[in-house]
Amino acid sequence: MNANIADFRNPQTIRRLGMKALVKELGPVGMAYFIRQFEPGEGDYTAEREGLLKDVSMDDILRDLEVMRTEENRENRSRDVSQSF
Repeated sequence: MNANIADFRNPQTIRRLGMKALVKELGPVGMAYFIRQFEPGEGDYTAEREGLLKDVSMDDILRDLEVMRTEENRENRSRDVSQSF
C-alpha cells in the first residue's frame, strides 16, 4: 500500500484525518459546531426551555431586546466618535 494513501478501513485513521480536514477548513470552533450537528443531545430540551422560560413573558423579551439595541447603538456611536480622532 502506498504510504500517501490512508487506510480508510481503519476507523481511527478516518476519524483522525476527518478531524484534521475539518480543522483545516473550518478552524477548531467551526469543527466543534459541525460535529455537534451529528451528536445526539441529552435530556429534554423542550421541557428544560419551558422550565427556564416559564416566568418570562413576550413583553420581557421585547424589553430586553430594546435594552440590548440601545446599548449596542451607544457602543457603536462611542466607537465612531473615538475612530474619528
